[in-house]
Amino acid sequence: MEITVTEKAAKFIRRMIVFGGGAPGCGFRLAVQPGGCAGFSYDFSIIQNPMPGDKIIEGPVFKVYVPPASQPLLEGVTVDFEETLMHSGLTFTNPKALGNCGCGSSFSVEGEKPSVSKSCKKG
Repeated sequence: MEITVTEKAAKFIRRMIVFGGGAPGCGFRLAVQPGGCAGFSYDFSIIQNPMPGDKIIEGPVFKVYVPPASQPLLEGVTVDFEETLMHSGLTFTNPKALGNCGCGSSFSVEGEKPSVSKSCKKG
């Protein structure tokens, strides 16, 4: 499984870990859940340990944890950080997304219905 985290996003995530009181071994859990304007939305949190079944992607500073139900929808995603006058936060470029909503945090995928299991909720 491949997920790319840009340097700008990594810097932002490291700040989330530090300011959230996370221990040095904390990881970034990225999941997909039903919701948003287009059908699916991205959900992320900082957690100490992966949950059972999570795919662990080793990064240079932190690990990325991806729940099993989210893995097919997140394959090839690029996580970036954007700061403009109108928006500040993580952005996601998903090669599987057919459409995005205006806010950029919700997407649709051909042939996929929003039925990702509840195990994708924040850990």
